[in-house]
Amino acid sequence: MIKKEAAHIRKQFKMDHDQLNLYDILNVYIMKETNEIYHFERQPFAMLEREKQELYMSNFRKLLTGELDQKLFELKFLEEAEEPSQVMLHQGLITGDPEEWQDLMLMLVDKMLVDAKYEKDAVITFVRGQYFRPTKARNDEAEETGKDEVFAHPFILCSVNSTEQQRKTLLFDYVEREFKYNIMVDPIIKLSTPEQGFFYPSVTDNYSDINRVLYCTGSANNPNPQFIEQVLNAERSVTALEERSIFEDIVKEVAGEQIDVATIAQVYEEIHQVIEDNAEEEEPPRLDYRDVERVLKASGVEDVTAEKVERAFETIVNNKHYELKASSVIPKFTSKSIKIDTKVASITISPQDLRYVRQVNYQGKRCIMIEIDEDAVIEGFTLLTENLS
Repeated sequence: MIKKEAAHIRKQFKMDHDQLNLYDILNVYIMKETNEIYHFERQPFAMLEREKQELYMSNFRKLLTGELDQKLFELKFLEEAEEPSQVMLHQGLITGDPEEWQDLMLMLVDKMLVDAKYEKDAVITFVRGQYFRPTKARNDEAEETGKDEVFAHPFILCSVNSTEQQRKTLLFDYVEREFKYNIMVDPIIKLSTPEQGFFYPSVTDNYSDINRVLYCTGSANNPNPQFIEQVLNAERSVTALEERSIFEDIVKEVAGEQIDVATIAQVYEEIHQVIEDNAEEEEPPRLDYRDVERVLKASGVEDVTAEKVERAFETIVNNKHYELKASSVIPKFTSKSIKIDTKVASITISPQDLRYVRQVNYQGKRCIMIEIDEDAVIEGFTLLTENLS
């Protein structure tokens, strides 16, 4: 799955979308005290009140929102699972019997309750349906557009949401003109903040891939390994944060612990250029040990050889053929910044401005120096420029 495919799926979840059909929705309420199913109900999605439909649609879009390898993870099913969830999901995908689909989803819920402890009551929601995708790009000048020929993609989506108790409040009754204590005790289902879930099947080259599932987490770079391995029976994926750490360890193994800022900035520039050069490709660019060797050499790192980088891959990830996603190892050239940590303060700066930062020795003390071409302003106050001798 690529970013474009994930975005297309998310965009389908809109009210009255002509390329999306939702058939059945199943809600299962889990009590935290007993860790058991307290109640479940299934009904056709079209029979829900429109306000409820809108809440669910918003929840589904929220679940599917995020960067790949940070909040969205395409996972491959494990082949050796005893009771493979892939079989349950595939059967649920192809069955036309709502009762059978319900029973299969409840079997998945049972797997979610094994060795799992919910801190709050939870609601697990399943919805099944299908969306349509054109087989080719739309051509408005042609007599037949890409929209005339579409593929149907049946799917199952699962969302796990926690609940919270309503706050005690004081209300004013306009009719009786008196203050009243709010005694509502029904829990609120937090549909605006799904904790985790999945979308099955995943999509590869615009085709449904029944051997993979898209796992979604509400917390970036924090997938639930128990849910992935025990519930979905899938291989755990490396997060973007973990992959960035792997890259940093490889660079340290090759270049040493201490690297000047200009070299770090150039490394990021080189990788950013790789991403730019492959922007039109369907698959995101990856870096093997030969690519890392080229990047480090181009960035001015001394004594870099293919053997040295290959050995670093073996040391860090125990696989010289490992490939790093270029988009994962580089800080985004957007609002995200690189953090410079010191005991005195933490400084954040955009990657492209790293070249203006230096660590210098001044009067026997290490200092961070940032070259600027205008006055620095702190909390509205313009700093006085001092001349250092």
